Amino acid sequence: MVADRPVSDFDLAEVLSVPVAEIRATLDSLRAEYDGVGPAGGVPRGFELRKVGGGWRFYSRAEFAPLVQAFVLEGQTSRLSQAAMETLAVVAYRQPVSRARVSAIRGVNVDGVIRTLVARGLLAEVDRDPISGALLYATTPYFLEKLGLDSLEELPQISPHLPGVDQLDEFQG
Repeated sequence: MVADRPVSDFDLAEVLSVPVAEIRATLDSLRAEYDGVGPAGGVPRGFELRKVGGGWRFYSRAEFAPLVQAFVLEGQTSRLSQAAMETLAVVAYRQPVSRARVSAIRGVNVDGVIRTLVARGLLAEVDRDPISGALLYATTPYFLEKLGLDSLEELPQISPHLPGVDQLDEFQG
């Protein structure tokens, strides 16, 4: 409950000096119990245990989100701009990727947007392009956590949202 990031099975096993398999079984059992299923049954708790971002973390249950949000935020919202969302999507699907490549895909300069996303912990510098020397960016575990994903493989497929070859002819005509 006090960790600032999801805690992995391995970290818990190391701290508790317990085999990883036992940790996994216990976490699965706790998750079921908190959801009101499993051997104990019962009513779901106001919180849930989820596997996200390569580790485990407690969350308030979705049906209580409006109450928790009102209590925690008290009118302070910090949403991402449309430009930031588009830039984040390009990086998520093309990573690792340079600023120049993201700019070329979006058709606008993204330097400020990338700086903001790095400052918010959603993107990180991960490497340098061996040819150009440009910094390469990728999403972070915090990005996965905010989206409620355990890995990038859980991102929705983008191809169903793109026009097919037959539709591209219509746009050009």
